[in-house]
Amino acid sequence: MKIQLSDHFTYKKLLRFTAPPIAMMIFTSIYGVVDGFFVSNFAGKTPFAAVNFIMPFLMILGSFGFMFGTGGSALISYTMGEGDMEKANSLFSMLTYISLGFSVAISLLGMVFIRPLAAALGAEGEMLDICVIYGRIILAALPAFMLQMEFQSFFVTAEKPQLGLYMTLISGIANMVLDALFIMAFDWGIIGAAVATAVSQVLGGITPMVYFFRENDSLLRLGKMKYDAKGLLRTCTNGSSELLSNMSMSLVGMLYNVQLMKYAGENGVAAYGVMMNLNLVFLGAFIGYAIGTAPVIGFHYGAGNHKELKSILKKSLLLIGICSVGMFLLGELLSRPLSVIFVGYDDALLRLTHDGFQIYSFMFLFVGIAIFGSSFFTALNNGLIFAIISFLRTLVFQVAAILLLPLVWDVNGIWASVVAAELMAALLAGVFLLALRKKYKY
Repeated sequence: MKIQLSDHFTYKKLLRFTAPPIAMMIFTSIYGVVDGFFVSNFAGKTPFAAVNFIMPFLMILGSFGFMFGTGGSALISYTMGEGDMEKANSLFSMLTYISLGFSVAISLLGMVFIRPLAAALGAEGEMLDICVIYGRIILAALPAFMLQMEFQSFFVTAEKPQLGLYMTLISGIANMVLDALFIMAFDWGIIGAAVATAVSQVLGGITPMVYFFRENDSLLRLGKMKYDAKGLLRTCTNGSSELLSNMSMSLVGMLYNVQLMKYAGENGVAAYGVMMNLNLVFLGAFIGYAIGTAPVIGFHYGAGNHKELKSILKKSLLLIGICSVGMFLLGELLSRPLSVIFVGYDDALLRLTHDGFQIYSFMFLFVGIAIFGSSFFTALNNGLIFAIISFLRTLVFQVAAILLLPLVWDVNGIWASVVAAELMAALLAGVFLLALRKKYKY
């Protein structure tokens, strides 16, 4: 039975509707993990460290896709809640076309500035060369990657979350198969890893465009558009919070790499790379749930159905709380075997990674509330609150922690800084949820 945005959502229906985007985000993260596994075990420690060193810069540019996707999804679902489907499709088309042109421009700029940036951050010698080679190949596929990020949100808004999952599966399987082929069979090393990722992103970004251009039975279709400056501004305002969040995380990632080079050298960057790969799998559940619930929240807010809005919030907080405890326990139990999979070939690196992940896992107790709390306000078309939470969570709290805690606990302070930042962000999200409940009547 098809689930519609206008439905009353029980726990079962909420989980069914959000399952595809959750699976989509988890699987997206898993094929990133597989990519890291092949690079680390078959290309070497230095290429693995180089990929994780330059990745935050690449993710900053790709974050614009999240901005158009989340900001546009909130506005489009709100417009559909008001009953104006023609305007909703015009907004969808406009945002897709504008983001595509924008992504081409920043892709070209990224290719020009990637070498001086990597050098300024501390990469040198072989590591610098690998950063540039890998980065430029990935940047060539950046327009498709940005579209892939956007369509993850738009598929849910179009009431086709399962298609978003299928697109992710196609992209992810292609990446894993090509990794094995290019890195193991052809022995292309880091170039093979980059090409495999780029091809998978093209599949993940272009295939949905073909679907939405053709006649389909979803709520959205690409076609003629009417330029809507106000709609574009609202999208960027709402989505700027998501953009800021992702850019801040990437900037903090750069700072982590700088601090790790100082306190632990190349091994520290490699260990952090393992944690980031595994962390994305765990966070995929929270991010996917936020993506899945955002159009539902936006629709019922636009329709003035405050009772359903309150019900969704209460159910979501309970589900996230249960999931948070489960993830923490998994992180503690699996920290060693997961570390062995990536860096079992180096005893010193293995110890550093395992010890760090045991501290890092405490973060899972708090991050779900921070992610959902901020996403909730984006769905209510209040990008300012999301921006405040995201800015403090991903930039202010983490920067302060990453600079101060290593002075006390050395490299362990670097791992603990994430825990401290997410705890503060969860408390902040809780304060906003309580303070604004009367305004939004949830």
